[in-house]
Amino acid sequence: MPQMTLEPRACPICGTHDGGTEFAKANVNLDQLDPFAFASRKLPEYMHFRLMECQNCDLIYSDPAPQPADLAQLYRDAAFDSGVEAHYASRTYGRFLPAIVRRLPDRATALDIGTGDGGFLQELLDAGFTRVAGIEPSTAPIQAAAPAIRPLIIQDIFRPDSFEPESLSLITCFQTIEHLADPLSFCRNAWQTLKPGGALFLIGHNRRALSAKVLGFKSPIFDIEHMQLFSPSSLRQLLQTAGFQTVDLQTVLNRYPARYWARLFPAPRMLKPRLISMLQTSGLGRCVIPLPAGNLAAIAYKAPLLTPSR
Repeated sequence: MPQMTLEPRACPICGTHDGGTEFAKANVNLDQLDPFAFASRKLPEYMHFRLMECQNCDLIYSDPAPQPADLAQLYRDAAFDSGVEAHYASRTYGRFLPAIVRRLPDRATALDIGTGDGGFLQELLDAGFTRVAGIEPSTAPIQAAAPAIRPLIIQDIFRPDSFEPESLSLITCFQTIEHLADPLSFCRNAWQTLKPGGALFLIGHNRRALSAKVLGFKSPIFDIEHMQLFSPSSLRQLLQTAGFQTVDLQTVLNRYPARYWARLFPAPRMLKPRLISMLQTSGLGRCVIPLPAGNLAAIAYKAPLLTPSR
């Protein structure tokens, strides 16, 4: 695991340095991290940097946190072994698309940020979008993408000049907003890139969810990858501060095989590998179980152009 340089950090929504209280002390041991530490849908290590809670925004955020350049390198080199789970996630998130596309100006262009192996790009094509693209910083998931999807994926991070202003109808970004060093700049750049009436569709962890309250720091949302954790109010504030006019928030009902849920469950360390192995080799492990796992969907719309009155 590369060495990380930590730097002080203000609240990434309101920018205050003195409006927070310590939520949890750091418990990071770099020697215990492996190539999957910055991969998606991994086995939880239950590690995190020092966490602060902003009293203005209801946001939890890492302070200090790794420098953005270090984070970029960690994600670029991360391993990937969750193609099956990515398929189930794409199907779950795709269920939101029919209601979203009815409100868009058109179905010309869509971008999926943090696309992994590009599983959601097929959902966008099936929803009728003419041109789709994905952005993914990690090499391994791109190599695992289907041959027909791989050419649609750009290996990079989303930058202000990645696309022309007002050129995209829909931007999607799933389980990524927590990982960003500057989520407000990301949302502002997305707003600038969207056409009038376009939408940013985010899914992230809800720190106020029942699962987070019940599991406490054994919840997988408390993770070394997560630079911040949102509540419904802080996610709405983030998007409105970025310029979005309308923000719809909904709870996500995740559907995954039982073997994946077992990976997330905080079972005793000696028991967990045996439980996962048993489920992986049995029909029971393939049973798909819907659960409200504490994920929050946010669909934020850019104001449409005003129609001149006659």
